[in-house]
Amino acid sequence: MELQPVILSGGSGTRLWPLSREQYPKQLLALVGNETMLQATAGRLAGFAGQLPVAAAPIVVCNEEYRFVTAEQLRSAGRASGNIVLEPIGRNTAPALTLAALAAADADPVLLVMPADHVIADLAGFQAAIDAGIPAARDGAIVTFGIVPDRAETGYGYIRCGADRPDGSKAIAAFVEKPDAATAQRYLDSGEYLWNSGLFMVRASTWLKAIGHLQPAMAQACAEAWQAGARDADFVRVGKAAFAACPSDSIDYAVMEKLAAAEGLGIAGCVVPMSAGWSDVGAWDALWQIADKDGNGNVARGDVLFEDSRDTLVYAQDRLVACVGLEGAVIVETPDAVLVASKDKTQDVKQIVTALKAGKRSQASAHRKIHRPWGWYDSIDNGARFQVKRIVVNPGASLSLQMHHHRAEHWIVVKGTAEVTNGERTFLLGENESTYIPLGHVHRLANPGKLPLEIIEVQSGSYLGEDDIVRFEDTYGRG
Repeated sequence: MELQPVILSGGSGTRLWPLSREQYPKQLLALVGNETMLQATAGRLAGFAGQLPVAAAPIVVCNEEYRFVTAEQLRSAGRASGNIVLEPIGRNTAPALTLAALAAADADPVLLVMPADHVIADLAGFQAAIDAGIPAARDGAIVTFGIVPDRAETGYGYIRCGADRPDGSKAIAAFVEKPDAATAQRYLDSGEYLWNSGLFMVRASTWLKAIGHLQPAMAQACAEAWQAGARDADFVRVGKAAFAACPSDSIDYAVMEKLAAAEGLGIAGCVVPMSAGWSDVGAWDALWQIADKDGNGNVARGDVLFEDSRDTLVYAQDRLVACVGLEGAVIVETPDAVLVASKDKTQDVKQIVTALKAGKRSQASAHRKIHRPWGWYDSIDNGARFQVKRIVVNPGASLSLQMHHHRAEHWIVVKGTAEVTNGERTFLLGENESTYIPLGHVHRLANPGKLPLEIIEVQSGSYLGEDDIVRFEDTYGRG
């Protein structure tokens, strides 16, 4: 039997806008340290010397919108997975775990279910708690991990612990919703309550039995979606119509809170305490709490200057940000949007995202820099009838063979060597050389070299939208 890491990489992280976007959520960001949250999660069991061996690669469940950047981040961190299960639509954590259990059903391992957007500062403490939960999970219980609280936190749900179990875990007496400040303090003082972490451990067969008994419609929809699925390189695409019909619910609501009253099921729920420097980084104030600070309590990432400021967090991606006379502020600067907020109001950032979506503003869904399976592009300037892009193509990668009805393009090579298909001709361009792609010409850009290719593309025409692309050949299965 193995311990199989399962990484749930859904969610949009709206309260961490403008760094987190719908198509580039918070787990893909390096908010703490140099690794992204996804990469850190994938490496969380490195060196684990517990009661079970760890499977060679994680099962990752993510939205198909950001499948390529997910695969690339795992690959660059040395954690590549051949089992990236794609959700065609978000349906919360219970269906996501059900898909992962179906993917692992043949071997029936113990699944360690980890959200991709959490921070764990103490890996030794994390691994010790995981090892302590293995006996209960191996014997057929569903284990959750409760964080030993260090403050009266109102932003988390709680678990009230019951009696000690023979397997070393604790019974779950109750799940409790987010409390007010006075109740949270009472929970802290009692010593009976743990924060609800969203981390779980369960055998694949145990989970499938529980979901089939407690949520039969969900179990059936997931099974039908899995059976209708197909493998596409490292990705497993499930049936879209079947999964769209699946009820949406969390692991807690769908299963955990119903176990105690489930007659005839015979599956126990239990909790293992964990002290590991855990945070779900749910909003900017949570990031300020866990980040390294200067002597005035300020947190800076990027090009930042502070003068007479304290307890302030600044993320600067593109420009110098200078702060004078601030206290308890959050400033997040990106190339296309800037957030300025009071630190005690950062939970309300999601209302800004709602307003952006209502206004169909692009800043809700995507960054100016867009990641593609072949590399990325950044729209560095635009105006009436023109757009300028910086394009970087990975070594050995190529764009689709395509054509545009409404725009022409000029390509200038800045670094590397480009292989260009332009109509009937295919030729190489070196640095400081250029070519012109007339409107309606079939064309392709490729990088035959071993270093990244960088070009500047100038588009001109009556319509410059990304949907003006007719693809004839595409390595990545896009229409």
